[in-house]
Amino acid sequence: MASLGDIGVAAAINILSVFAFFVAFAILRLQPFNDRVYFPKWYLKGLRSCPVHSGAFVHKFVNLDYRSYISFLNWMPSALKMPEPELINHAGLDSAVYLRIYLLGLKLFVPITLIAFTVLVPVNWTNDTLEHSHVTFNDIDRLSISNIPTGSKRFWTHIVLAYVFTFWTCYVLHKEYGLVESMRLHFLSSEQRRPDQFTVLVRNVPPDPDETVSELVEHFFLVNHPDHYLTHQVVYNANELADLVKEKKKMQNWLDYYQLKYSRNQSKRPRMKTGLLGFFGDEVDAIDFYTSEMEKISEEIEAERERIISNPKSIMPAAFVSFKSRWGAAVSAQTQQSRDPTMWLTEWAPEPRDVYWHNLAVPFVTLTIRRLIIAVAFFFLTFFFMIPIAFVQSLANITGIEKAAPFLKPVIEVHAIKAFIQGFLPGIVLKIFLILLPTILMIMSKIEGFISISYLERRSASRYYLFKLVNVFLGSIVTGTAFEQLHSFSHEPANNIPKTIGVSIPMKATFFITYIMIDGWAGVAGEIIRLKPLIIFHLKNFFMVKTEKDREEAMDPGSLGFNTGEPQIQFYFLLGLVYAVVTPILLPFVVVFFCLAYVVFRHQIINVYNQEYESAAAFWPDVHGRIIAALIISQLLLMGLLSTKQAAQSTPFLIVLPVLTIWFHRFCKSRFEPAFVRYPLKEAMMKDTLERTRERNLNLKEYLQNAYLHPVFKSGEDEDSDRVSAEWGQSSLVPTKRQSRMNTLLPGRFSGSSSPLLPEDIPEQD
Repeated sequence: MASLGDIGVAAAINILSVFAFFVAFAILRLQPFNDRVYFPKWYLKGLRSCPVHSGAFVHKFVNLDYRSYISFLNWMPSALKMPEPELINHAGLDSAVYLRIYLLGLKLFVPITLIAFTVLVPVNWTNDTLEHSHVTFNDIDRLSISNIPTGSKRFWTHIVLAYVFTFWTCYVLHKEYGLVESMRLHFLSSEQRRPDQFTVLVRNVPPDPDETVSELVEHFFLVNHPDHYLTHQVVYNANELADLVKEKKKMQNWLDYYQLKYSRNQSKRPRMKTGLLGFFGDEVDAIDFYTSEMEKISEEIEAERERIISNPKSIMPAAFVSFKSRWGAAVSAQTQQSRDPTMWLTEWAPEPRDVYWHNLAVPFVTLTIRRLIIAVAFFFLTFFFMIPIAFVQSLANITGIEKAAPFLKPVIEVHAIKAFIQGFLPGIVLKIFLILLPTILMIMSKIEGFISISYLERRSASRYYLFKLVNVFLGSIVTGTAFEQLHSFSHEPANNIPKTIGVSIPMKATFFITYIMIDGWAGVAGEIIRLKPLIIFHLKNFFMVKTEKDREEAMDPGSLGFNTGEPQIQFYFLLGLVYAVVTPILLPFVVVFFCLAYVVFRHQIINVYNQEYESAAAFWPDVHGRIIAALIISQLLLMGLLSTKQAAQSTPFLIVLPVLTIWFHRFCKSRFEPAFVRYPLKEAMMKDTLERTRERNLNLKEYLQNAYLHPVFKSGEDEDSDRVSAEWGQSSLVPTKRQSRMNTLLPGRFSGSSSPLLPEDIPEQD
């Protein structure tokens, strides 16, 4: 069991790691040849020029000005200078609100830490319960609730502070939810025109033997939204074409590489082997080989485009439908379109950058089956991952290691090694275990068939958080293997589970402190150095780059990584809320994490990250809900812990807390969440009216013409792509082909004039 000294050693190691990362970043960011790695966002905006183009040869690569190295931490105040409105204009609302999660952590835990250290720590420390017991303990245990004697009236202090912390958390959450809601509505009303404001995605278009999907969509919306329908774009199954285009781009990169290599040394043509990994097969001329392969794949791409355009089966029963106004789109997106609630399903279209095109080709009826399979797979992934978690926990148990390997006892008992094993090793091993998890969860979300990148990330984030809750939190607290835990929980009453977990919570404080330092402190500091993008950029720059455009493509600004970053933040909210009353010594470590992370990610958002989509902070209800869940978990575990301390009289007082918290969550959900899932018609009408007043000659149809055309048709490399683009706006009469002879009553998108009424369609006159 680690002592305060062991924690001190771990803290020293991690502080040195943080300092080393910051020093390395300070040096690397000042070198001219690294400028595109650490400031790519400004290059993408065209507001920064490369410093390697001027000056002496050495100055192009190394910064020799010693004065710039003196204030190596000046990037921190620089990151904090940009006001929030300017930050929103610079990086978008998603990025600005993401940073507010870190600010929320500081608003929440700084006061809680001060109160806990002022009240709880003295109450816990001034007992001698552990000294007169027969259990092994350390100084951290003396600071926890474990040092309070059974049945003591001092538990009322913990109960009162549980109420104080709950009310403070709810107050801060309510204020922040209201602020983010107003930021979102202001952003939506003030931002520039975007295609998704006028467009809905309609799915599950019912089949018709007489009409194509395009004709069905047009007739349906002309009849049911006659005053607002503008145009539409059907969804093509272009996944195979997208794979071919991707393969062609890869070959083009290799061709550019060999051409560049030849231009540097024209005395010898580059050669390569055509077999596996370039080590086997026939040796050929590399430039001729890739030139030939490019010609072949271009023909395949042309043939595949022709097949998609001419084959009706390539058109999915879905379409992007655009309207003449935001008001019309809002009405369509937020209402049921037909009597059958499974047909003509409409939802807001993601913005074009946010569309995950691959999943648009997934038949709607298969989505339920896919999601059921993934739910089962996620359950087994979560459950069986407890096995390596239990192994990680055994590393923190010196006694267990000595019993399993007695010959290691002389080595393990060395103070420095013992401190390293208990204070540093468990956290780093667990971190390594979790590296591949986000990728696996993102693949699972893609298989489920969600159509926007933002929702894929939100779905993956929710699973990642649940995984960390079950495995890292509960799996670390409850000892034993996964099967032992399942057997234990299945053979005891459900009301005993919080008690079982609650007893273990104080004993695991040391592990979570080391985890926060490894994952939170050193992990966040390591984020700023961008080691992987740095290496990849210089490899590409050396081997592949020959033009300025190539150099821009070699930059990898990346994005926020909401699917990994947000669950990590939420996990620290969980630890802070659970241990605030139980072991307050953990709270300063959480506060340090939020301080470090806020400064580092503010710098990254300003200078590095280029967010690939904008959802206008649609993720905030998820953030709020997970903090509420963490608060309820902390309350239930405190009830379980106190029930083992013969403080049963406190249960009626504590049971009120989860009830009040759930009521508060329902209140916030009904008060604020509609602004995140719907677009107020009043706001839409105001925006439309202002736009019509300011831009009387706006050609909205031209603006929306190719907004939702699949990217593989936008290259313009051949006539087929031009045909698909032109098909949007060509003029021709499209009468209905149904046997019922129900013609369209209003101007069609192709014609611009009304279809004539057939005799039987003319109403009888009285």
